[in-house]
Amino acid sequence: MTTLPLLIRPESAEDAAAVERLHARAFGPGRFARTPYRLREGVPPLPTLSFTALVGTFLVGSVRVGPIRIGTDDALMLGPLTVDPSFENRGIGSALMNRSLDAARQGGHPLMLLVGDAPYYARFGFTRVPHGALTLPGPVDPARVLWRALQPDADITARGEVASVRSLPA
Repeated sequence: MTTLPLLIRPESAEDAAAVERLHARAFGPGRFARTPYRLREGVPPLPTLSFTALVGTFLVGSVRVGPIRIGTDDALMLGPLTVDPSFENRGIGSALMNRSLDAARQGGHPLMLLVGDAPYYARFGFTRVPHGALTLPGPVDPARVLWRALQPDADITARGEVASVRSLPA
């Protein structure tokens, strides 16, 4: 864990501009073309599961989580998890992940999906999605599609097309 005076708190509407600047610094303009951004586009992050990390008044990290569906099952899409490059390797990303996962479990959510680095996310219980289990709305490296069951057997029953909640028929 970090020795910085770190405050993890729910993301607020006032954080939006600072979080977007953080994403731009960490991921650059190419982030908008990636499949996970397609799932998040136009869908606000869930306020009970999305958190920011502050050192003093400086926003140094953010984790956002939004609703998705896998087939007909409700699920969560984690991402992005972002830490300001000048504050990396200080436990901020881990603190944000743990806070978000705890909130999701306590909220009774069944499953969390992400596209990311398997060795990093394995420490939080994420595993590779079995080949062919999911269909995402764009190209993605299958080795980077990871999930974590938050409720028993949620990763066994979830199969099908991944869609943002806003794009599904009412």
